Order: sequence, then structure tokens, then C-alpha cells
Amino acid sequence: MTPSMHPRPVLGRLAERHGALLLLALTALVLLPGVGLRDPWPSDEPRFAVIARDMLASGDWLFPRIGGDLYADKPPVFFWLLAASIFATGSVRLGFLLPSVIAGFATVALVYDLTRRLYGRESGTWAGLVLLATFQFAQEFKAAQIDPSLTALTTLSLYALLRHLLLGPAWGWYALGGFAAGVGVITKGVGFLPLLVLAPYALLVRLRWLVPVPGAGWKWLLAPLAAVAAVCMWLVPMLSAASASAELGAYRNEILLGQTVGRYVAAPGHLEPWWYFVLGVIPWAWLPVSLALPWLIPEWRQALRARDPRIALLLAWVVLVVAFFSLSSGKRGVYVLPAVPALAVAAAPYVPALLARRLLATLAFALVVATSAAAAGAAAYLRWRMPAVLATRLDGFEGSAAAIPLVFAVFGLVTIAAWRPRRGLVALSAFLIGVWPLLGFAVWPQLDAARSGRLVMERAYRALPRDAELGLVAQKETLLLHARGPATNFGHRRVDADQERFDAARWLAADARRYLIVRAAARDPCFSQAAATSLGFAHSIEWVLVPHSAAEPECAARGRAERAIPYRAPRR
Repeated sequence: MTPSMHPRPVLGRLAERHGALLLLALTALVLLPGVGLRDPWPSDEPRFAVIARDMLASGDWLFPRIGGDLYADKPPVFFWLLAASIFATGSVRLGFLLPSVIAGFATVALVYDLTRRLYGRESGTWAGLVLLATFQFAQEFKAAQIDPSLTALTTLSLYALLRHLLLGPAWGWYALGGFAAGVGVITKGVGFLPLLVLAPYALLVRLRWLVPVPGAGWKWLLAPLAAVAAVCMWLVPMLSAASASAELGAYRNEILLGQTVGRYVAAPGHLEPWWYFVLGVIPWAWLPVSLALPWLIPEWRQALRARDPRIALLLAWVVLVVAFFSLSSGKRGVYVLPAVPALAVAAAPYVPALLARRLLATLAFALVVATSAAAAGAAAYLRWRMPAVLATRLDGFEGSAAAIPLVFAVFGLVTIAAWRPRRGLVALSAFLIGVWPLLGFAVWPQLDAARSGRLVMERAYRALPRDAELGLVAQKETLLLHARGPATNFGHRRVDADQERFDAARWLAADARRYLIVRAAARDPCFSQAAATSLGFAHSIEWVLVPHSAAEPECAARGRAERAIPYRAPRR
């Protein structure tokens, strides 16, 4: 059944007339809890927070640095957004999640408005609800990663392009779609993905599913040119400044080649088989939509038989995104996040029909029951049967480890009590939406001390003499984030681990006032010549403080003094 442009009202008067307000309230309920209640957590959040904080302090907006070392893994736009949030709030703790929160509100609004224009207001509300209930959406948009901001930009780009291709002509929107894609590129290199929708559009025009948008041929260059213009806002000044030194030139080469083409063709990590997303990520990350696919696919097939260009373009783009990342050897589940908003738009018109499917409702309810039971078992194990080594690694916060599965178990029981099996899809969606505020308010504050490096650094400063110099070797950014004043380091994520320890040993041996924070497991052979002070665990890594006398002379002799990077943490 192809949905009509004016579907029968099923949400009720409140949702039909005030769907946007309903979505605004639910988005706030999902995304805002936890903001300001925790520090950045590894692996990426502390790194990004340090980069943004240092940008604010140095005023260097072209070349991201971490601890004074150039960071060429990602372009700078997300760091600009993060720095702006930290500046506006005056606090890393309060500001570091705001870019993702704002991106979440923007993405929900864009999905609602696009679906409303394509299918009507009721379907617009359904689309927003589907997006909020999708597990991966909340999971990623409640973290300070680059991908939520990228997804907001790709959604804006796709929204603007479809305003032209399906609802146009609207050449201004078309140009905006290209510009947003360009900003996405300098946020994360794959920001160009929305422009891929032009390929299935051209095919649909050729197949006569669509009447071509009228207008001069040269106007089709507007989106690509706008994308190039957006990229050049950073690229041109960066290229100009990069010629000033060999260090900056190496950054230029790495960001333009190594972290784009090189990373896609021959990824250094996260190596997974080609089917990883289809079989290993989508089944759980795209719940509840993935559970409904056996019923959605026949509906989509019927729409395609009826030559519905709306469904054809949306699904073609989702498939292109998944295929693009599947072809790369390096894969992470978050890579396919940009496809989720388009999937929500494509599913929205069929939600009323899905809610009437008894078997789907039963399966969804059974999934809530199974998840709740598994979570209860996990909470019991972590609370009463946790191995001693894990309790030690949590550094006194082992009771908090059971909090996450306990929240899933308790809220699952509430959901089971509130809805019957025939309303199973509603129950599953409520479950997937409702756990996030509980986690944000009740669990994150408990886990913060064990997951961040705050306590480790506080213990280090209490143990240091007044005139001591502090260094970090194989440093985790979560420690650098909580540094106060000078903190020498030896480079970000070096691949020559042995040489890094030699360099640190040389720095440590050069002055009796120096102390070094090092992983307890990595003391041998360079830092075992004296007693160490235990600083506890941060994110399951044990850290110790070693004095000047701990440096092994043979290691120090092989070190290079120029690899020590003096760094002073800005005042927060």
C-alpha cells in the first residue's frame, strides 16, 4: 500500500495538531539528562575536549593539537563547535555534550519537517518518534563524538536536496544542500555522502519515475560548487599556512591523504568483513525498525512497483551509505549513523499499519521481556559475582557497574507492566526511549569517577612535591584533560612505543624534580628502578607515579630530548 499524501489520523488530536511540540519534549527527555553531570569519557571524548580547550587558549583554529602535538585524524569543524560550547558555558564539563544535543534537536526537526512535506503532518510525527526510538540515535547523540554533528549536517544536506529534487524546483535549497555537504566534509571526510542521492535521482528521471526539475543546465553545478566553497573555508587558509614548516606540511599530507583515501582503502584498524554492518550492526543498532523489516520491505516493494520516487530515493540513499562503508576494510558501527534519519522518513508512513501487526507486536514484546531478563541477570552477576580483578579495576566503584543493566531491567519491567503483548511495538519503543533519561540522571554520575581520569590526576597532585615537574608517557587524553599547569608529554598516540618510553626516561632522568605518570603494566624495563606511587585506575587502566630515580640509565641513554613536548593546561 502506497501511503496517501493525507493519511488517516491515528495519533489523536494532540499528536496530530501538536506533533512538533511532542517531539520537542521527547527529544529533550532523551538528550538533556546527563549534561553537566559527568566528565568526558574515553576513548574519544577527552581527546576532543582537550583539542577544543587548547584551541580556545591558543587561538589556532586551523591546526588541531593535543598536548601540543598536531592531531591530523579529523578536520576541525567539530572542534570549533566544541570550543564554542565550552566558551559559551565556561566549562568543559557543562559544554562538551552540547554540540551533540543541538545536533540531535536539529536532526529530529529536519526529519519531522521533511516527512511532513512528503507525506503529511501525522507521518512527520511518526518519523520523529521512529528516530527517537532507534537505539543507535540516542546511543550516539548522548556522546561527544563527531558523528552526531556529521549526521545533523548530512541530514540537512539531504533535506535541502530533496526539497529541490522531490518538491522543487528550489535551487536555493539545492545550493544549501551542497554547502551543508561541504561543511560535513570538513567535519568528517564522508560529509559528501548526501550528494550521492543525485545518482538515483538521475536514474529515476531516465526511467520516467520523475519529471526532471526544470531549469538551466548550469544550475546543476550549484550544489557541487557550494560544497567546494564550504570546504575551501578551511582548506585554503590551512594549505597556505602549512607551507610555513615541515611539521605543518606533514599535517597537511596526513589529513588530505592518509586520513581520507588511505584510511578508506587500507584502514589501520577496526578491520571487519564486508557483511559487518548488515549482520553485525543494523539488527541491534536500528531497533525497532530492523525488527519491523519483514513487514516494511513488502510495503516498500509495493511502493516501488507503484513508482513512488519518495521511497525510491530515500531507500536508494540508505543502501548507498551502507554499501559505501561496507566496501572499506575499516568499519565501526557508528559509521552508518547518517543513514538512520532517512530510514525513519522511509518507515514513517507505514507505522500505523505496523502497529496493527500482531506477530510483530508479539516479537517486540518478547524482545523487551528477553532484554529485561538478560539485564537482570547481568546486574545480579556484576553485583554479587563480579571477579575480584574487575572490582579492582573499577577502583572502588564496582557497585556502579551493575547500575546500567539494573536500569534496563527495572525499566523493562515497568514497560512490561504498562503494555500488553498486543501493544508490543509501542512497548519496545517506549523502552528504547525511556531508559536514556534514567541512565543520564541516575547512572552516569555514579560511573564518572571510574571512567574519567579525574581521581587519578587528583591523587597525583596530592603526591607531588610543591616544585615538581610532571610528565605523562603513553598518555591518555583523559589524564591530560584534568592536568593543572605544566604536563610534559611525548606525542599523541605514537606507534613506536619503545622509543616513546626511552624519550620519557631521558626527560625523567634529566632533573631530580621530575615525576612521570606511567601505566603500571608498562613500568618495565625503563621505570622500575624505584618505588612507585599507585594512582588507581582510570577506564580500567592502572596508573602509577614514578620519581626521577626510577629512570633506567640505559633507556635514558637511548632517548631523544627533542621529543619531549612542553605543555601547559589552560585554566578552566
